[in-house]
Order: sequence, then structure tokens, then C-alpha cells
Amino acid sequence: MSLTNEPYLSELSEGQVERYLQKHPEFFNEHLNLLEQIHIPHPSGNAVSLISKQLEIFRSRHHEMENQLTELIDIARDNDTSIMRMHKLSLALLDATTLADAVKNLNIALCEYFLTDFVAIRIIKEGGHPHLDELFITPHSEKLKPFIKELSTQQPGCGRPTLAQARVLFGEAVAADVKSCAIIPMMFTELEGILAIGSREEDRFVEGMGHLFLKQMSELVGTRFIALLKAS
Repeated sequence: MSLTNEPYLSELSEGQVERYLQKHPEFFNEHLNLLEQIHIPHPSGNAVSLISKQLEIFRSRHHEMENQLTELIDIARDNDTSIMRMHKLSLALLDATTLADAVKNLNIALCEYFLTDFVAIRIIKEGGHPHLDELFITPHSEKLKPFIKELSTQQPGCGRPTLAQARVLFGEAVAADVKSCAIIPMMFTELEGILAIGSREEDRFVEGMGHLFLKQMSELVGTRFIALLKAS
């Protein structure tokens, strides 16, 4: 049966045409010129050729797949960068042999590798340490009240800190300059405290951002400080 043989066109039913095309899916490959004459309804109400409709679908799917691929590449690149930064932080902490060195190296690593503007660590503990009084907060101190949520949920808090939080963590002089920060609780058997990293940019640490690397960071810092506290 030939669909291009004019004398027979009027004798074919719709069912015959449908069955023929199902059995010969390659038909339009051999008769591309017919595609220019075939029209199908379009959602907009306008008629478009079958090939145009197919191209529209293919382009839409291709664009969607490109976006998905780009998103996956971006995620992989971000993860690689985060892993490299965590490695640098680990080396900086391992290089410290005293609490003072650990505080100094922590500041350097977070500022240089994580590109933060402000860094703070506060250990909740009775008694201080020579030359490192600001590192410690007593368990019943009023200074801990602004951090009740983070300490009770043991989950990092991201976003703009309250002025009270910024004052305790970063000091009165720069508290107003901290536009966003991550407040990371460190709640371990042998150490409780708070690690915080802040920025002058409002969108650097935002509510809803991922917590995986923040938690890993707190574990690295907490583990090293536990060892150094025991040795001091």
C-alpha cells in the first residue's frame, strides 16, 4: 500500500492509515516533504507542523537536561571546593600544639580558605586559661541566653545574628558589621561550646542553607580542642 499514490487516498480509512504508519514508523524518513504539509493542533490554538512540534519538544527536553547537567556540575564543583577547604582546616588545627595556636590557626584558616570576615569560638566551661579568658564562658553565664535555640536543638543557625549574639561572639566593636553568620553548636561529651563564622555580606550565610559541612567543621574543631584542653 502506498500512501503517496493519489488514486488510492480517497479509499483509505483513518484506521488503515493509522495501522500503516504503526507498521512503518520510518515512513516520514523517506517522505520528509509530507511533514511540511501535516499540521496538528497546538495548545495556543495555532496550527504547527509535526516536525515543528517535535523540535519544540526536543528543544525543551534538551534545555531541561542541560540545566540538570549544569546544576550537577555546580554541585560537584562546590563539593570539591568544600572538601579542599576542610582539608586545609584540618591541617591548620593539627599544626597547633597549644590552645593559643589553635585559636590563631582557626582564625587564619577560616578567613583565608573559607573567606569569612569574622571568626569566634567559645568553650562552655568553668575556669579559664592564662591569656585566653575570652575563649571561655561559664555554664550559667547570661552570655549563653542568646544561643538557647542553637544549644538546645544542637543544630547550626544561619542568617543575620541578633545584636546580642554578635556582641558575645565577635565583640562590641564589630557587632554591627556582622550582616550574616553561621552559629554552630559544639555539643560533645568532653566539650561544649559554640563556633561561629560571620560575614559582612547579608547573603553569605542564609537560613535554610546546608548544614553538613558546618557540622563536620564543628567536629574537627571540637575534637582538636578537646585534645589540647587535656594537654594544657
